[in-house]
Amino acid sequence: MMMRRAYAVEQAGGPVRVHEYEPAPLGPLEVEVRVTHCGICHTDLAMIDDEWGIARFPVVAGHEAVGVVEAVGEAVDPTRVTVGRRVGVGATAGSCFACEWCLSGRQQLCPAKDNVVVRGTGGAFASHVRAGDWRHVHPIPDAIASEHAGPFLCAGTTVFPPLLHHGVRPTDRVAVVGIGGLGHLAIQFLAKWGCHVTAISTTPAKRDDARRFGAHDFVATTEAPGLERVSNSFDFVLSTVSADLPWDAYLATLRPRGTLCVVGLPSGALTISPLSLLPGERTIVGGVTGSPTETRQMLDFAARHDIRPMVEIFPAARMDEALDHVRRGRAHYRAVLEL
Repeated sequence: MMMRRAYAVEQAGGPVRVHEYEPAPLGPLEVEVRVTHCGICHTDLAMIDDEWGIARFPVVAGHEAVGVVEAVGEAVDPTRVTVGRRVGVGATAGSCFACEWCLSGRQQLCPAKDNVVVRGTGGAFASHVRAGDWRHVHPIPDAIASEHAGPFLCAGTTVFPPLLHHGVRPTDRVAVVGIGGLGHLAIQFLAKWGCHVTAISTTPAKRDDARRFGAHDFVATTEAPGLERVSNSFDFVLSTVSADLPWDAYLATLRPRGTLCVVGLPSGALTISPLSLLPGERTIVGGVTGSPTETRQMLDFAARHDIRPMVEIFPAARMDEALDHVRRGRAHYRAVLEL
């Protein structure tokens, strides 16, 4: 096999260095993808900067990969994944397909899943990425350009499955907290789903963008009356931010039996009053990236309804600049590497 190239970080917060390596033999279920584009997610920075204390350096991050299949293992279904096909590899690149979670179609909960985010040395900031199981390799619809496809494979498949899991209806009034990499896609999905969508942000300047993405209403929490204006308003609230929020205040925006779904990763504990939760029979749930089936449903839905991430494209030579751009919260709204 030809040598591969990876863009590695050798110490927390350090610069990117090019590493060359010889790939291991391809396993029977594995798929080798030549990467053309890869989105940058906050969790990539969390590994590069070792925010969680679990990084093993050198780190090769990247889990929103789009490219072309270059090789397949001997047990890969030739009717589903073929050499030369344009595909995506997301945050989960394999699972056991034998546990209760896999057998019930919830492979994202498999305790043995191949998690590209934390695998460390095998991410997609590289010339190639390898999926552990072909069933986690997703054909990209022709209508979606490669530079737009990457963010769907983490951000998109994080915010879309909650609509399915929690029975969000077209008649529902919903809110999206945070207009960033995840939130700007969530607004589009929910608007095309048929919901009345309110965007909630600390940044009043994002009002016009939120409207363009499909929001019907906008709440700036830094302007009076803030959340009080939408008290007891929503059937479903999706929090996409990685910040500690006033959770009681957000629960107060829910109607009875409403659901607060947290898919961002706050740094602290979720502290709530029982009186915010119990009298209205409200629910708090978490969410991660979807199953292979849900990811493909999301891609089809996005293609059909012309939903696209807003991206800024950086060549590989400017990877350090791109990472710092995301680190400082300046991406508008998703940074994508062209590899």
